[in-house]
Amino acid sequence: MKTSTFVYPWDVNGDPEAADRIAALGVQQVTLAAAYHSTRALTPRHPRHRIVTAEHAAVLYPTDGRWEGRELKPYAAGDWALGDAYGEAAAALADAGLEVHTWVVLAHNSRLGADRPDTSVVNAYGDRYPWAPCIAQPATRAYLVDLAAEAAVRPGARGTELESLGWYGLQHLHAHDKTGGVGLGDAGHYLMALCFCPTCRAGYGEQGVDADELAAAVRDALEPLWQGAPDGGGWAGVEKLLGEAKAAATRAWRDETARTLQETAVRAVREAAPEGFQVLLHADPVTYHVGANPGVDPEHILSVADGVVVPCAGGTGLLTPFAEQGREGAVIAANLPVVSGMGGSPHTLAADAAQARRRGATELRLYHAGLASDGDLTAVRSALAGL
Repeated sequence: MKTSTFVYPWDVNGDPEAADRIAALGVQQVTLAAAYHSTRALTPRHPRHRIVTAEHAAVLYPTDGRWEGRELKPYAAGDWALGDAYGEAAAALADAGLEVHTWVVLAHNSRLGADRPDTSVVNAYGDRYPWAPCIAQPATRAYLVDLAAEAAVRPGARGTELESLGWYGLQHLHAHDKTGGVGLGDAGHYLMALCFCPTCRAGYGEQGVDADELAAAVRDALEPLWQGAPDGGGWAGVEKLLGEAKAAATRAWRDETARTLQETAVRAVREAAPEGFQVLLHADPVTYHVGANPGVDPEHILSVADGVVVPCAGGTGLLTPFAEQGREGAVIAANLPVVSGMGGSPHTLAADAAQARRRGATELRLYHAGLASDGDLTAVRSALAGL
């Protein structure tokens, strides 16, 4: 199985041994960040630093002229990724014999939300989520589509993986995060993800639902959860809490909004890319899920993109709905965490890979070569040697 590992430019730049070390793992490809959100990252082997603090979402390369005169545009990185940090790292990795694909984070940007609060998701209580741009707003959609095309198609890249190309919600580690005190469950998190910005309020109206009445219904539905009641689980729980008609109206608006953004962004990437350029989306087959792996309809998304990267931290079950489509040539990549300190399982990688293959995976993604300890990388090398 073709295997790729995620990498940041700062894992490679300034470390003359990094590219060869990654190649020696036995992977054929790297998925290298070209546009990324804010983070604090460990670099356990770098000769110059051990911690990199990326203070805000940024592109990790010099932008082109498409952004001139526009209100919404990408932010340049600070000293954590100066200049063409992506290009420098990509060249070193390619010289080590690795195929380089871009890793592009889209609708996840706290800096944008801080500078332009009007672009953010607004929940039923009026709280803004500055990390979550509302993907229904026309200006935000145009910004995300152009960012996808520019960041994905970097010189020499053979493909891209688009993350957060869909709705984002409450689930996000925001600074010193303290939101886990109440177990909202799957249904509660969906209700907390519903956006009530002016664009979305109008969208609900198009579905025949008054936005004020819907927001009040959401607040009423959430009240028992704040008091500790179970949510009932899954979409059935949403329908029970909100009512079938209102729940269906929210899905109709949100599903169409996400689908059309995904179609437009993928089309823009293809138009900018050379022939044979691979376009994958990080995705979850549960269509109402939100976050870095937004929910998609498996049949639809495999008709739009070349494939998907599927989160497998909790097991490989999410692969099956994509594999069941039987779409010839589609990439179904199992994203396996291999950083033991972050809950990954490098020592069970061989077994996890075998299970993923049985569930229909055609490729593997390993999260994350730059963050892993030496012991984790040794386990990865051993496992990949036996595949």
